[in-house]
Amino acid sequence: MSKTIKLDQFLKDQGVAQTGGEAKLMIWDEAVLVNDEIETRRGRKLVNGDRVTVSDITYVVALEE
Repeated sequence: MSKTIKLDQFLKDQGVAQTGGEAKLMIWDEAVLVNDEIETRRGRKLVNGDRVTVSDITYVVALEE
């Protein structure tokens, strides 16, 4: 089974959001794209290779297996 991480946790881990609440607001404000599509589910499970874009900066998910 491949590893996953929730979108809000990924945003915190990358330093894009300082808190879970900040991550939630960014997601609800439709400011977060996953694989070039707006994502509004903070619990969205990300897998290796997914691309998360916030403020024109793209982060690639790279989880240890």
